[in-house]
Amino acid sequence: MSRAEIKQRAKAQLGGSLFSSNWLLALLVVLILSAINGIAAGFTFGIAAIIIFGPLQYGVSYLFLKQARDGKEMSIGDLFKGFSDDFGQTLLIGLLSSIFIVLWSMLFFIPGIVKAYAYSMAYFIKVDNPSYDWKQCINTSKEITKGHKGELFVLDLSFIGWLIVGSLCFGIGTLWVAPYMFASKAQFYETIKPVAAQQQYAPQAQQYAQPAQGYAPPANGPQQF
Repeated sequence: MSRAEIKQRAKAQLGGSLFSSNWLLALLVVLILSAINGIAAGFTFGIAAIIIFGPLQYGVSYLFLKQARDGKEMSIGDLFKGFSDDFGQTLLIGLLSSIFIVLWSMLFFIPGIVKAYAYSMAYFIKVDNPSYDWKQCINTSKEITKGHKGELFVLDLSFIGWLIVGSLCFGIGTLWVAPYMFASKAQFYETIKPVAAQQQYAPQAQQYAQPAQGYAPPANGPQQF
């Protein structure tokens, strides 16, 4: 799937219009996320922000991935699923991936960027595979992004025009770009996801599943991050 097709699907996922109900609800999710992160950063020298980062990123990934598949409006409460769906592992995904990125960045800036893209699908992996631990999520993300990190980087760059235009409105317009970027990332994951991804969702015992077709996650042995 081309970059244009991914962005077209992301727009359709959000309702196709900046003021559609789906897009506005996604905007509300982004605003709540930003507010919580901002408040948490002001407490206990940022420790609270570190604790909630992974679970909240999992919740955002859950919301946008689920919408990418069913096209329905988001449920704001699902933003906090990372605190109920294996809180310890969602916390570790956020904490350890951040540490690894920082360590790689200390060697040189570019390796840090490369690793950030390598780990970028970890939360989607966790959504599709609730039983995976942090290492399996990160390792699987590394596997499926092989040969695709450049594509994801270019996809991110393609939003620069939107961000520039949004910044002309006192920066307020950039808020509408964030849901578009999140939705595009979810659509990008859909194009490279593991064949055996188990698409499971908890709300109302509803489950979206695809049959496993032989994808083997990386071994749990020593890995290079």
